[in-house]
Amino acid sequence: MEEKVFRNKIHWFTFLFSVLVIWVHSYNAVLYLGKNTLSYKLDIMERFLGGKIAQIAVPGFFLISSYLFFRNFSLRYLWQKWNSRIKSILVPYIVWNLLYYIGYVAGSRIPVLKDIIGKGIIPFSIVAAADAVLNYRYNYVFWYLYQMILLIILAPVIFLIMKRIWLGLLFLVSLFLMIDIGVSLPFLNLDACLYFSAAAYAAIWGKSIAESIWSKKRCATGIVLLVLGILAGGIDLPGSGKGEIAAATVLLRLLVPIGLWLAVPEQRLPEAREWMKNNFFLYASHFAIVRLINKTGAFLLPPVPVIPLVIFLFMPLFVVVFSHLIGRMMKKTVPTIWGLLNGGR
Repeated sequence: MEEKVFRNKIHWFTFLFSVLVIWVHSYNAVLYLGKNTLSYKLDIMERFLGGKIAQIAVPGFFLISSYLFFRNFSLRYLWQKWNSRIKSILVPYIVWNLLYYIGYVAGSRIPVLKDIIGKGIIPFSIVAAADAVLNYRYNYVFWYLYQMILLIILAPVIFLIMKRIWLGLLFLVSLFLMIDIGVSLPFLNLDACLYFSAAAYAAIWGKSIAESIWSKKRCATGIVLLVLGILAGGIDLPGSGKGEIAAATVLLRLLVPIGLWLAVPEQRLPEAREWMKNNFFLYASHFAIVRLINKTGAFLLPPVPVIPLVIFLFMPLFVVVFSHLIGRMMKKTVPTIWGLLNGGR
């Protein structure tokens, strides 16, 4: 696969995962309709899309981010890779968490916004700010970046394991078994480590497959993985559910993105538009936009069932358009700030 085609496919997949992750955080039935039978039925519908199908999004991000990190990697490039990720991940992580904190602090002191936020008066102090920045206290979706930062720090260890073909396989199987029996670590999520390590293994040993030109054979392989992932999501493996996440769910979230990558013919993908390439900004900003739309709508609109459903279904469109307009304006007016918020992308 040509480099330009490969990068275009990356843009399409990251945009797809960004759209899906918006649905993950767009549940609104109970917020609009209150706790009743109708709202619970609508909630089930929303959670099937946002809580089942769309949950492949963040694992997809881990897979793509890790593959790009370990693609053509060797230890002599480690400092270069780390320096790049400081600019593209660590700095935006700090800036966005601080912005969310300041926004919540200010909003909690404005009468109308205070009711919409619903968190009371948020303390304004150095300690609270440090907590917000380090622990993504007011920006919950950045748990992903928190895990990514930890995994990037561990990248040389993961690389040394993955570069040995059988040791790497043993490590991946061990991670899966640990998830299955409910092992948990203090800071690192084992499922995130599995996705990250699997992509590292693919970048080292499976590049010829991951970046091969689309063929019917590759498509068939992708479809098989898709089916296996979907089937795995509906079974209970021994020990599943004891930890934070069931092992069967991990299989679904691992196999489906990989299957999609293999099945989708990259040569048929049009060139990604510019508004599809600002996916870091879209990911970082979507939570605030979703909360603002849902909470404002629930505050102003009548409790008619069709309203939350339509808003939920079209939420990705609203957020993509909104974030694109904000991003385009910032690129022109405050490019330095835009670079910080979008990780220099």
